Amino acid sequence: QVQLVESGGGLVQAGDPLSLSCVASGSISTINTMGWYRQAPGKQRELVGVITTSGRTNYADSVKGRFTISKNNGKNTLYLQMNSLKPEDTAVYYCRIECKDTAYRYLEVWGQGTLVTVSS
Repeated sequence: QVQLVESGGGLVQAGDPLSLSCVASGSISTINTMGWYRQAPGKQRELVGVITTSGRTNYADSVKGRFTISKNNGKNTLYLQMNSLKPEDTAVYYCRIECKDTAYRYLEVWGQGTLVTVSS
């Protein structure tokens, strides 16, 4: 099994920064794409951004220039640095990875989510 555990959510004021982390553990052979998604109350889950194995990143237009995704391959950890937060960034943030386990099976794994609340 492969597990993802996110941390770092909380309540902040508009304009503040916040950083999220996601640690992958378990029977991991290789990790491919890693990404962050979010789901606001009453809305569908949406992509925040992804980072490929080569380190290339892609972001949703709504967060470009404010959010930065990075990773530490040695620690199987994904990060999301969020700056200039807005009330509309309020959501549950989920980590997702595509990986192969030690039996070389392809897996898509989601974290349990961490709540980010931005007050105006």
